[in-house]
Amino acid sequence: MVKTDARYQAYLQILREELVPAMGCTEPIAIAYGAALARETLGELPERVVVEASGSIIKNVKSVVVPNTDYQRGIPAAAVAGIIAGDASKGLEVISGTTKEQIKRMKEFLNHVEIKVGHVDHGITFDILITLYKGDTYARVRIAGFHTNVVLIEKNGRILKKEEVADEAQKGLTDRSLLNMEGIWDFINTADIEEIKEILKPQIQYNLAIAEEGLRGEYGANIGSVLLKICHNDVKTRARAMAAAGSDARMNGCEMPVIINSGSGNQGITASVPVLVYAQELKAKEEKTYRALALSNLTTIHQKTPIGRLSAYCGAISAGAGAGAGIAYLCGGGFEEVIHTVVNALAIASGVVCDGAKASCAGKIALAVDAGILGYHMYQCGQQFYGGDGIVTKGVEKTILNVGRLGKQGMRQTNEEIIKIMTEE
Repeated sequence: MVKTDARYQAYLQILREELVPAMGCTEPIAIAYGAALARETLGELPERVVVEASGSIIKNVKSVVVPNTDYQRGIPAAAVAGIIAGDASKGLEVISGTTKEQIKRMKEFLNHVEIKVGHVDHGITFDILITLYKGDTYARVRIAGFHTNVVLIEKNGRILKKEEVADEAQKGLTDRSLLNMEGIWDFINTADIEEIKEILKPQIQYNLAIAEEGLRGEYGANIGSVLLKICHNDVKTRARAMAAAGSDARMNGCEMPVIINSGSGNQGITASVPVLVYAQELKAKEEKTYRALALSNLTTIHQKTPIGRLSAYCGAISAGAGAGAGIAYLCGGGFEEVIHTVVNALAIASGVVCDGAKASCAGKIALAVDAGILGYHMYQCGQQFYGGDGIVTKGVEKTILNVGRLGKQGMRQTNEEIIKIMTEE
């Protein structure tokens, strides 16, 4: 694949679009972003707040700590953080500049201002509608499809921005259907290293830093520390532990940013940290490390495309398979080793449910990374899953499509039941 090819440029652009910084879990941060836009549109502090969200948003925000709020959780905290301290120009780092005084004002706002949260179902998996009121004045912002996709800005009945809404909207994004494993393999082996380095270097810096912080601190269930205590301190254990630790920190109030993948910080951590741990262990050269990271990230994005941004299917499973592909490459594997690693990993772990963002995500990440590593070692030992073994079909592309069908269509009712269980507590 040469640099002048349209597909080459598309693959680069897909990496640029997906690997962006975010502070905290991306669903509450999307609410904070929308609230910050609504506050800017209103032009003053509101006296009443209404947040309406799809079930998948409610599920993913319910239990997670919103950073820079003094460990507040849930939709009201996310919205108020955006209203009081948000800078919408920073995107998914919207509340990164919060001060202690603003945190104090957030708590006062939460205690004294009416904040109503409602469930809406417009047939859109990712849907957030925020309305702020001050007397007879109101401002409304809607985000749909993905985390920064603002489809409506309205003030007092005047439409300032309006775009067509479609589930999993990809308007403005590069066509993800251009991705396939052969193309990804070609790209990562021929890409200009300086071009991919520019995109991937922040992922190395940010995601390793939060993983190390997760091991140092007391966050969530401390899955990373537990793994290091009970298992041999080998590269496989460290890969699982470091990725889990990064998630534990992120889900439980750590204010360090991460580079996300497919709209998720946990997926960004899972697709990168295990690969980096193996690169360090194998003393891989810088160029090989960057190519392995590109392989892992693009493989993850490719898997997530047919599933969608939010689902009852745990996205860490896709990222764990992506990490397995990157690790296989670092260990000297070729295309056959990479694609069989992905298929094996998906056969092992597909079906793990997403029941929102919270501490147990770290455990699922450890499981996903383990599946990715086992998937590689299986093929290395002459073992694999074949077409007809459950959802596995002959050919990596068909298997990825099967998993996409499972996650998007087959688990739709599962997602609804998970949301009911979580909201009936």
